[in-house]
Amino acid sequence: MAFRIAPSILSADFARLGEEVRAVAAAGADLVHFDVMDNHYVPNLTVGPLVCAALKPHSKLPLDVHLMVRPVDRLVADFAKAGASIISFHPEASDHVDRTIALIKENGCKAGLVLNPATPVSFLDYTLEKLDLVLLMSVNPGFGGQQFIRSVLPKISEVRKRIDAVSKMRGHDIWLEVDGGIKTDNIAEVAKAGADTFVAGSAIFGSKDYAATIRQMRDKLSVL
Repeated sequence: MAFRIAPSILSADFARLGEEVRAVAAAGADLVHFDVMDNHYVPNLTVGPLVCAALKPHSKLPLDVHLMVRPVDRLVADFAKAGASIISFHPEASDHVDRTIALIKENGCKAGLVLNPATPVSFLDYTLEKLDLVLLMSVNPGFGGQQFIRSVLPKISEVRKRIDAVSKMRGHDIWLEVDGGIKTDNIAEVAKAGADTFVAGSAIFGSKDYAATIRQMRDKLSVL
């Protein structure tokens, strides 16, 4: 299994975002995770398409945009134009989940569905074959720096089984991403549960040496 590490700029120094993106790219990141919060779906306000567009020239890494906004459809095209490679959204934020997935793909991006810790896996029953990514939140969305919710581990395993079944039947590669409280001391456990893509914010941007931290994460994953 190929593993991917996606530093979340939510924990970066916002006064130096371009520099921070260049730094994690040079440190060995695979993606740049871009958290969008609207102070409506979640109790926080972060950044929008203009910031996404401004950061795009600073790295060739794919921009992994996580929309924590409601309603979601209005912003899909804006983020696609701003340079997003992947756009993920919460089913609770869409009136028609299938329509939002189609809208993301029509705008040239890969589509992801995000499940909060309390969001049932049944949302994947009619959508998984259409997705490129499933993002499981291991914290409740809205703030960075939270502690990993261990009860999400069985959920990761369940979603991995579903993904493997669809991939075997359809030959369609679907990533399983986990976001929230990922650190060097638990990334291997999360990978063993079935994740292949890891969002890490404070664990990377809060460290003194981004490259060393990412290297430590890869070392933990390399023994699996």
